[in-house]
Amino acid sequence: MLATLQPGASYQIEALEGPRYGALFKRRIRPEALTASALEGVSVLFVPCRTHPQRLAKHWPIFAEFLRNGGTLVAMGETFQNEWIPAVSFHPEETNFWWWLEPGADLGVERTGVAHRALDGIGKADITWHLHGWYDPPKGAATLIVDRDGKTLMYEDRVSFGGSLIVTSLDPSYHHGSHFMPATTRFLDKFLPNLAAL
Repeated sequence: MLATLQPGASYQIEALEGPRYGALFKRRIRPEALTASALEGVSVLFVPCRTHPQRLAKHWPIFAEFLRNGGTLVAMGETFQNEWIPAVSFHPEETNFWWWLEPGADLGVERTGVAHRALDGIGKADITWHLHGWYDPPKGAATLIVDRDGKTLMYEDRVSFGGSLIVTSLDPSYHHGSHFMPATTRFLDKFLPNLAAL
């Protein structure tokens, strides 16, 4: 079962409850209402873009138990995962919103050769909008998406907590819910059904 936290901002409501993706989420939980019992039967928990880390940090024991029990925790961009998940090392970078105006522009975002069911059908154009930062993945984690310098933008950690932790600096639900950047909608059109099928 795919569940999501629902922090309640307008773009989160559109992305998580709107007609395009709403039916994929079988449970929506306000961060303040998160309990271990709220996650019973949940196999994948989606933490949407721009959920404030202070709303998440106090719940780390619940997230950790969920992972120990074999769950998949998907922590999206601009949630500053390093502030609420131990072992996440994040390096923010200044965002260039206008890179695409340069002649022959290529942001350089690429999938690695590591296959992952969550990324089935997702290509280079679907992961390219802009960058917010990169990670030092823990030893043994699998890097899934990188920037032009090979820095990690998405990884899966199956070694640190017992389940599957997917971490990314990409922030598609914010942009989809704000009705701009079509690449983010293309990304979610594949990513969210893939998560629901895990």
